[in-house]
Amino acid sequence: MEPLLSVQDIVKRFGGLTAVDHVSMDVFPGEVIGLVGDNGAGKSTLIKIVSGVYQADEGQIYFDGRLVHIARPSDARDMGIETIYQDLALAGNLSVSANIFLGREVKRNYLGGLVRMLDEKRMLSESQRVLDQLEIRIPAMMQKIENLSGGQRQAVAIARAIFWNARLMIMDEPTNNLGVTEQRKVLDLIRRLRDQGVPVILISHTMHDVFAVSDRIVVLHRGRKVAEKRTTETDPEEIVQYMIGLRDDTRPTQ
Repeated sequence: MEPLLSVQDIVKRFGGLTAVDHVSMDVFPGEVIGLVGDNGAGKSTLIKIVSGVYQADEGQIYFDGRLVHIARPSDARDMGIETIYQDLALAGNLSVSANIFLGREVKRNYLGGLVRMLDEKRMLSESQRVLDQLEIRIPAMMQKIENLSGGQRQAVAIARAIFWNARLMIMDEPTNNLGVTEQRKVLDLIRRLRDQGVPVILISHTMHDVFAVSDRIVVLHRGRKVAEKRTTETDPEEIVQYMIGLRDDTRPTQ
């Protein structure tokens, strides 16, 4: 099986600081990759390169077997790379369906095309369809996003990405500031995405979340990839040792 995403020898510098130092990583269809590391390890910089926020100084990115240049976030979205950051980028004063179609609203022509108005009925039905697909339950679709719980907001952000044909989902600390029950629901959604063939890169400091849903774990330390492990072949204690620099698989053995 070919990887959907392959980043090869990626380097990103900010002045004299090398934030990402020759990092390579593959992501295959239908798998969850846990991307972990301490603060400043380079995780966020790496995903911002994949999502078009930053451009790499060196290295290549392949998507679906093709060498690609991701110059801006819209390039990534056009390819099907969706990134959900901690702030979710939702409009709190709008409804669930309005957020799913935010910036891509559906309109209908009236009076022979002289007037164009939002097709709220269609947007509502399409939003309900994608929520049902992901088994997301939101009691009142027309209520404002700001009235939803943190877990429900996270679910709406995921549903929006799936509706717009996400082929790869990047999720940055998706369970931060959520209660235990809502954390479990978000992890269930990640599993559901994997079961539907949508790979997920999960960035998290929470080892429980990483081990609960990931198939492989990639560890960064000071901008370098120091380990890549199948989740079933490691444990949280070993991963933490890599994160804080006590272990490094790139060092030559004595």
